[in-house]
Amino acid sequence: MVDTLSITLAQLNQSVGDIAGNAKAMLAARERAKTAGADLVVFPEMQLVGYPAEDLVLKPAFVARAAELLEAMAKVTADGGTAMLVGSIFVVDGALHNGVALLDGGKVAAIRLKHELPNYGTFDEVRLFQPGPLPEPIGFRGVMIGLPICEDVWHPDVCRHLADFGAELLICINGSPYEIDKDTLRIEGVARRRAADTGLPLAYLNRVGGQDELVFDGASFVVGSDGSVAVQMADWVEQEVTTRWTRTGLGQNGGWVCAAGAAERLAEHPEDIYCAMVLALRDYVDRNRFPGVVLGLSGGIDSAICAAIAADALGPDRVWSVMLPSRFTSQLSLDLATECARMIGCRYDTIPISPAVDAFDTMLAGSFADAEYDITEENVQSRIRGVTLMALSNKFGPMLLTTGNKSEMSVGYATIYGDMAGGYNPLKDAYKMTVFAISEWRNQNKPKIGLGPDGPVMPAGIITRPPSAELRPDQKDEDSLPPYPVLDKILLGLVEHEKSVDQLVAEGLDRDVVVRIERLLYIAEYKRRQAPPGVKLGTRNFGRDRRYPITNAFRSA
Repeated sequence: MVDTLSITLAQLNQSVGDIAGNAKAMLAARERAKTAGADLVVFPEMQLVGYPAEDLVLKPAFVARAAELLEAMAKVTADGGTAMLVGSIFVVDGALHNGVALLDGGKVAAIRLKHELPNYGTFDEVRLFQPGPLPEPIGFRGVMIGLPICEDVWHPDVCRHLADFGAELLICINGSPYEIDKDTLRIEGVARRRAADTGLPLAYLNRVGGQDELVFDGASFVVGSDGSVAVQMADWVEQEVTTRWTRTGLGQNGGWVCAAGAAERLAEHPEDIYCAMVLALRDYVDRNRFPGVVLGLSGGIDSAICAAIAADALGPDRVWSVMLPSRFTSQLSLDLATECARMIGCRYDTIPISPAVDAFDTMLAGSFADAEYDITEENVQSRIRGVTLMALSNKFGPMLLTTGNKSEMSVGYATIYGDMAGGYNPLKDAYKMTVFAISEWRNQNKPKIGLGPDGPVMPAGIITRPPSAELRPDQKDEDSLPPYPVLDKILLGLVEHEKSVDQLVAEGLDRDVVVRIERLLYIAEYKRRQAPPGVKLGTRNFGRDRRYPITNAFRSA
């Protein structure tokens, strides 16, 4: 029996499907942990294969590769040095499981399987895995360690079972995606409750980095058996912290205590939202091997903040902004876009679309001869811009960013095959009022993970001017939509909280306006199905969380 233990928590990024690359990164982390004198180094949930691997786990060759690399990693521990806890996938009695393996003494010394499989929101593990039995602790150098895996710790049964079977401390490996306020929920609503339930300290290890529409914020921590935070690791960056544990002989099951360690400051609102957008975009662009991004810069707030996010994610030299003026584009828009690009430090080109608009007008003149000018001609302009930007993307390689916010996408205030065309949208889950908030914040601050300029990134006039698509004379968004503070309040009710029209009217909102917005929300579903991916910020993002039928006759009023 030992009275001290050193455990390195390795908060790492990952690459889904790159099993060899993930294994190499973990082995390098083990060497650093070994140098730090760690007895054990711990890695996040499914770190070997990447999370979420989705239906890749159903491919036998993928499962076999994971098993092969895990055995190879285990052999490294034959040196008698630092052991490893590695999250991966496992086949037990013919069933596929999400689990964790202890690699020690040159072999896979123990395996524990995830019991609680999440089946809500972004998670569909019930479809992919079989639940493991209620796990028992593993013995590691005379210490009984409980290994709840992610969702296991959100319910009391697994941790209670581990404590009943002699666990002395809990180590929980996670693949917990970022959501607004989730870092507080993990500590207050989960870890402290489990510590109180069991009388055991708990180390909570989360990964960091972007994976398609998800982004992981890290923010790993250790709480003592009394619920106090002994270690708080950083958010949004990779970090390895070696924690020092001592058996005090006090309290339940031996009374292990983690010495006070790292106390990192976590990003507050709205910096956390901005960092989520930056890191998600960075990993998406880099892992899909794009040289950079291209986007239309209109002189409006959405495209300006997207250009800033891209510069902070990739560096200004990898951002190409393009102004695509029409006859409706104001001089103010031209001036603001030019100044915005200068402040960010990115490339800026101007490509007028009037020749293409004129050509389409001529081409369609016969067919449109007896029809009035309407939204059709407005959408043609947007689609010409989309074709132009995609041509630059195809010719030179940068990925096209789209810039529509969640308020617009909710009500269909976007042109399919026009401004919706592209490979990724940083604002997909950000309501318009969130866009204003992060723009004001970024003009006064630089994110800790940002690669962009230190100072402001857009002229103040971009933030204060009335939003407009500038597809007809003197157009303003509020010609077609309620003011954004009102629209966002309605959408938060309808989308995030699934409220009815009557409930929103009871809160003081105009019935006719709410009924109209609900209708627009439902009929725009087909557009959202064809929209590019974008980072998830809240609990009800379109696509992964909120899944509504396209053909839908229901109305709540």
